[in-house]
Amino acid sequence: MLGAAGLNELSPWIWRERLEFEPNRSYWARSAAPRNPRLARDLDVDVAIVGGGFTGLSSAYYIRSASAQKSVALLEAQGCGSGASGRNGAMLLTMTADRFMNFSSSPAMDRRIYDLTVDNIRRLATLSLATGIDCELTSNGALQVLETAQQIKAAEAYVRQARHLGMPVELWDAGQVGAAIGTNVYAGGFYDPRCGNLHPMKLVRVFKAAAMSAGAAIYEDTVVDSIEEGRQHVLHTRDGHTVRAKSLVLASNAFTARLGFFRNSILPLREFIAITRPFSEQELADIGWRRQLPFNDDRTQVYYLGLTADRRIHIGGGAPDYSFNNEGGNAQSERLHVARLQRELGRIYPKLAGLEFEASWGGVIDWSLDASPSVGVAGRQRNIFYGLGYSGHGVNLTSVFGRIIADLEAGRGAAWDPYPFVNARLDYVPNEPFRWLAAESGLAWYRLTEGEAST
Repeated sequence: MLGAAGLNELSPWIWRERLEFEPNRSYWARSAAPRNPRLARDLDVDVAIVGGGFTGLSSAYYIRSASAQKSVALLEAQGCGSGASGRNGAMLLTMTADRFMNFSSSPAMDRRIYDLTVDNIRRLATLSLATGIDCELTSNGALQVLETAQQIKAAEAYVRQARHLGMPVELWDAGQVGAAIGTNVYAGGFYDPRCGNLHPMKLVRVFKAAAMSAGAAIYEDTVVDSIEEGRQHVLHTRDGHTVRAKSLVLASNAFTARLGFFRNSILPLREFIAITRPFSEQELADIGWRRQLPFNDDRTQVYYLGLTADRRIHIGGGAPDYSFNNEGGNAQSERLHVARLQRELGRIYPKLAGLEFEASWGGVIDWSLDASPSVGVAGRQRNIFYGLGYSGHGVNLTSVFGRIIADLEAGRGAAWDPYPFVNARLDYVPNEPFRWLAAESGLAWYRLTEGEAST
């Protein structure tokens, strides 16, 4: 036990996470905005933000909108949206992952979180209109499809209590599900009319344009190699420049540990997504997917599907990967996962069996052990701000956290104190090799119990 504890403590120095980044090969990346120039000089700013995804860009926008006198510099290692923000499954979900279809001991707070996330979807639509950038946001709702009697029973109980609290959710039978998405493999579904979907990279463009319009400086292709924490933080870039900042926002999600922060708070899991060619309207009618309604199943190793504005079907999820010490993925693993996605798509829609995907990609998400997120303040000087642990609900929740980070940084965070995710302590994740052992054991268990093939 002493040896294991000692190895756990020494592990970050034995196995240092490499600060490397994979290019974004997703379908969404085709719509990326032109990149801003990299940082070419030293800077002295009020707020430095590391990471140009939804969390970082929304934080930059809301900080500058609330405090126009503050100088804000955002540093992105590649292009904005190169991480999970530009590679995800495009679903706009309500709630947090740990409370989705799962009431906590405080149903009143669950309802507040539901209202908060519903309101944020409206804010995203409003901001898209204000910037003139169409992020293809639809709010027709979303389905969680159900396959077993046990899932139906649990959903019935949830819907009953949710409707008592005034949440307009519904339990659908197999006929309603089939009429909406054109498949008969599900016994029913949980429908939330307040959810939606969008084009993730176009939402990145919305927040990038909004942040720059508000006065934030955004530097892309600028890798932050190390950070000296203090009353005034010093960020060192790979090109040899320094950025000094009174406040630091860590918006690097699954890559945060590579900078030496929150190594024991999140588990970086690699997910895979694939997308088809565009279908004609008649082809979609033949398939039976009559509404642009995204859906996911009820497994822990969840599959999720959606329709794009140009009538492509995208499918993602299934058994994720964990790479030892958060190393990059490999081509063989991606091929195996894409083959699973192809089989699942054919199971759901037999007419699409054997269909070749036009594109596929992988990416790393930040998962907390109990699927609960955290946003708050850290550091010896209480001047480091962060958002972590989105666990699959990040497309919507990230910009909620961007607003919270802006208020916390300005000293106006009291209104957010009642929310359970503010300054929440995330469950401890051990260092390597125990992290790898735990992750592989857990993933193997879910594959066994949920019928996910291992090859």
